[in-house]
Amino acid sequence: MKVLQINAVYNLSSTGRTTTELHLAMLNKGIDSYVAYSKTNKPGDARLYHIGSPLDVKLHGLFSRISGEQAYFSHLATKKLIKHIDAVSPDVVHLRNLHGNYINFPMLMDYLAKKDIAVVVTFHDFWFITGKCVHFTESRCDKWQYGCGNCPNLKDGNPTWFFDRTEKLLRDKTELFGKINRLALIGVSNYVTNEVKKSPIAKKAEIVKTIYNWIDFDKFYPRDAGRAREKYGLNGFTVIGISAVWSDRKGLRSFIRLAEACPEITVVLVGSLKGNTVLPKNITAVSATSSTDELAELYSAADVFITFSLEETFGKVSAEALSCGTPVICYDSTANPEIVGDGCGYVVPKNDFEGILNAVKKVRENGKNSYSSACVNFAHDRFDKKMLIDRYIDVYKQLSKPSPEGKE
Repeated sequence: MKVLQINAVYNLSSTGRTTTELHLAMLNKGIDSYVAYSKTNKPGDARLYHIGSPLDVKLHGLFSRISGEQAYFSHLATKKLIKHIDAVSPDVVHLRNLHGNYINFPMLMDYLAKKDIAVVVTFHDFWFITGKCVHFTESRCDKWQYGCGNCPNLKDGNPTWFFDRTEKLLRDKTELFGKINRLALIGVSNYVTNEVKKSPIAKKAEIVKTIYNWIDFDKFYPRDAGRAREKYGLNGFTVIGISAVWSDRKGLRSFIRLAEACPEITVVLVGSLKGNTVLPKNITAVSATSSTDELAELYSAADVFITFSLEETFGKVSAEALSCGTPVICYDSTANPEIVGDGCGYVVPKNDFEGILNAVKKVRENGKNSYSSACVNFAHDRFDKKMLIDRYIDVYKQLSKPSPEGKE
């Protein structure tokens, strides 16, 4: 069996690491695996194909902002990709994040339909079933269920400067997916899967199910807390938060409020901050890192992990924290509560900041060690890498067979 994954990144960020880990696991199982990507920090593998160029990505980004149509450019790059797919001749093409201004979605989907190639789609966000949005919960928009237009989120994500094309874009996506004979739609949480089932696109799918993102327990496990605490000068009760880029949407303002409300604790924020961001003295800023060892040491050094994010399709950093024995506090919103098992931390009513403070107080009173075993056990039970990769392989095998009546 031959499988080709397509993702914006390879070996970078959470989706890039997931793509890499699945690719390597399939090779180890004797499956002919390939990856096409736009960006990586690990080039050189003959089974990896680089899509386009940095200039093409910049031009695509500019044209998409002017026209309001993302994933409708990069014609030459997509033509070359299709030639590569022809050469590989995969049984299954696995689509991940395509909204990185590097691919022409209609060209790709028309080709996959024409060649009758089975397609698996992993929903790391909701771009595939909306006119342009990756999230819609906070804007309280459900237009994607019946037809977009008058989009309230034109300036979010990849912004649109002039035109609202969301009605056309959703219509095109629905038609393009409708041409695929063997289609599986995979949510990375039950929350995502339940939302995907509301989309007209799901009606044509042979499989609609949840496969959680996995955690590599060879990398994320309880470490010696001393190294990170000494390196970053962390003392006393320590809270950690992680985001690729910090913003109010990811909870920056809430972490500042937490630090001000509890000046006796240390707050560690890992990720990129704007240069003019003013932080309280008890917040330690750590630059974004792709080192899993450094991340695991930071998780282990903390007494509790907190996420203030209200829109999560999974919450991989929360799951990584649990794997390192660190309890999690989150809001009861989107996929967040699925990641926090019994005895693994606290799920607080949405936007209840006092509830967050009370949860922090409970962790301080009980001590991290009273949660750690439950955290690790829950993570291993739900996010085991081998188990979840095997579920993807089962989906590939199922799509390689003649389509049964109905869908899973």
